[in-house]
Amino acid sequence: MHTSALVLFSGGQDSATCLAWALERYAHVETLGFNYGQRHAVELECRSTFTQVLRQQFPQWAHKLGEDHLLDMGLLGQISDTALTQAKAIEFEQSGLPNTFVPGRNLLFFTFAAALAYRRGLTVLVGGMCETDYSGYPDCRDNTLKSLQVSLSLGLDTPLVLETPLMWLDKAATWQMAEQLGGPELVALIEEHTHTCYMGERSRRHAWGYGCGQCPACDLRRSGFEAYRGEAA
Repeated sequence: MHTSALVLFSGGQDSATCLAWALERYAHVETLGFNYGQRHAVELECRSTFTQVLRQQFPQWAHKLGEDHLLDMGLLGQISDTALTQAKAIEFEQSGLPNTFVPGRNLLFFTFAAALAYRRGLTVLVGGMCETDYSGYPDCRDNTLKSLQVSLSLGLDTPLVLETPLMWLDKAATWQMAEQLGGPELVALIEEHTHTCYMGERSRRHAWGYGCGQCPACDLRRSGFEAYRGEAA
């Protein structure tokens, strides 16, 4: 029986929804964030505010929410030449992938998460990766993460489970999941206190939250929110 989980919590919409999902299912949940030199590092500032308000508004989850961890992954930013870690325009590469793809990011994140989970006795790793509304990132694909689960479990000689509750959901369904988990209060919390925009724009407030409104992350969040509101109406 798995009773404890470590959630890869960036401060964005997807990982915030996954945090609520884990709190609904496990007796003890800890969170882990990564500072890798991302241009939208403002998301890291959202993490503490989100969890603070979450504890206040959802007492049924507050006692389950344990320690938060933040790891310095600056080396990843140093070896990455991407639009998420460098001041460059977002565009598609010859490979067909957008230049927002940070090679090895999720592989490294889960590897470090597994090492931390091993030390703290946590047996479930939860991530917000999705193969439905995504940019084709190969380290977000279900087969990649299933393979990684096997490798990490073998390498640590411990049965670890990698949970990706958003894997087959589009953004509208992700908003809907948040409502199912925590009602309109959780949706409002995600709107106000999470960050998804690749540009790190936090001065412009839209119905769906803060962002530049033009980058691919904002496009997905906005279109998903509009579809969700249409479904909910």
